[in-house]
Amino acid sequence: MTELTAEQTCRERVAASLRLYDNHDPRLPYYELMLERDLKEQPEYQLPEGHRFVTFAPGDRDAWIDIEFSAREFDDRPEGEKAWETYYGGRETALPGRMFFVEDPAGEKVATATAWYDIRREEDGINGMLHWVAVKREAQGRGLAKPLISHVLRTMIDLGYSRAVIPTQTTTWLACKVYLDLGFRPIPRNAERSRAGWEIVRALTDHPVLADFSPADVTRWLKAGK
Repeated sequence: MTELTAEQTCRERVAASLRLYDNHDPRLPYYELMLERDLKEQPEYQLPEGHRFVTFAPGDRDAWIDIEFSAREFDDRPEGEKAWETYYGGRETALPGRMFFVEDPAGEKVATATAWYDIRREEDGINGMLHWVAVKREAQGRGLAKPLISHVLRTMIDLGYSRAVIPTQTTTWLACKVYLDLGFRPIPRNAERSRAGWEIVRALTDHPVLADFSPADVTRWLKAGK
């Protein structure tokens, strides 16, 4: 069996298990992954018919928590409430035009992402952060992520940012693949510090921009009970 065939077999096994783990696979070891890209231009992806973008309005906190909780970003709603207070509490007046939702044909908010500032540093008008991207579990697979992310990145450009960063992790490697598809690349310092994590993503996605990373043997983490 060639190495490529082995990698393909591994990815097929993971794909077959997604009905159990959705976009979040807790079997994998956790590594923080940081990506970046310049914001010179951003292609537009169309939402599915009947869906639309809406921006944050007062009272949308609970919708945001619902989406993030459904996407398994939180273990429970109190954790979501705490995260909201940490990142957005007292800053709600800045959210219209920065925090976006996707509404489905029934008017339900099913996805969200925010054009925020880089929380690791002071606001400088140059470095923006693609923040808290999530799609409700029942809405995953509809093709919402790329249109939403590209919409938020174009908003960042309109806000004057010239660079965007996004934090993610190995346990949401499918999201990482989407970011790579949209032009994000590993931040060099993170690529060195979390090299083992990037090797896991390389094994699972075989993404061409990760060709410099050796694919990890992830099969040992995919066994039942892990």
